[in-house]
Amino acid sequence: MKTSLDELQAFTQVVDGGSITAAAEQLGQTASGISRALGRLEEKLGVTLLRRTTRRLELTEEGALFLAQARRIVAAVEDAEEQMSLRRQAPAGRLRVNAASPFMLHVLVPLVAGFRQRYPLIELELNSNDQIIDLLEQRTDLAIRIGALRDSSLHARPLGRSRVRVLASPSYLAARGMPRTPAELDGHDLLGFTQPDSLNLWPLRHEQGDQLPIAPTLKASSGETLRQLALAGAGLVCLSDFMTAEDRRSGTLVEVLAAHSADTRQPINAVYYRNTALAARIACFLDYLSECLAGQDWAKS
Repeated sequence: MKTSLDELQAFTQVVDGGSITAAAEQLGQTASGISRALGRLEEKLGVTLLRRTTRRLELTEEGALFLAQARRIVAAVEDAEEQMSLRRQAPAGRLRVNAASPFMLHVLVPLVAGFRQRYPLIELELNSNDQIIDLLEQRTDLAIRIGALRDSSLHARPLGRSRVRVLASPSYLAARGMPRTPAELDGHDLLGFTQPDSLNLWPLRHEQGDQLPIAPTLKASSGETLRQLALAGAGLVCLSDFMTAEDRRSGTLVEVLAAHSADTRQPINAVYYRNTALAARIACFLDYLSECLAGQDWAKS
């Protein structure tokens, strides 16, 4: 049987207080509970730690030797608890965050300065990946996922929803013309994703429903690559508002087929592995992100 922290605390407090009664008052326990803890400790160690008389307690030689070790152990645990308490009050440590490059560039990067100012002891490590990663394998604390979630082993915190639209640059439309119906897309250059196929379902109402499967003329794995291609006049694209809101405001990209568009929104979730207690550095990042995203114009549109 292993010695417990409660037994060590009972032993050191009895020595410090000079009696079992004093130790019980200090620890908020009964005198009989403290006495039993001492008895269990001595039984586990196979030695007598304290000589008990009707008037006082006296350390044995073995007790004096063990007391020094017991004090170090109790002090180490108390110090660790204090450090964790301080981290809750002022979160600290490395925080590894993963997100697809468009979300990283257009949403997270602009928020970094404010987060670091509020939580200067947190060391941010930002990683971009346009494919779904294994959080444990990549040693990642938190990932931002766009779209439907499939991994039930993860805990998810919803951050919002972002509408997707069909867009094109004015230069492309001037050269190729504005399509008036979804059927007219057949005569246009369409920019799509290499995977998954669900990203090549455009939110356009047609005879078969509200999602139109397209056959991309040009494919890319990253939404940011597709955005840059669209800005360069390479074709029509379907992207989320979180990465194109400023383009639409400035007029560098304009919405196409708005009258035929279904209001389709991609869920945005922060995911992390389930824990009994969420680390303070992760919790404060989630709270900060939720606070900031609630004020984004694209999240309200």
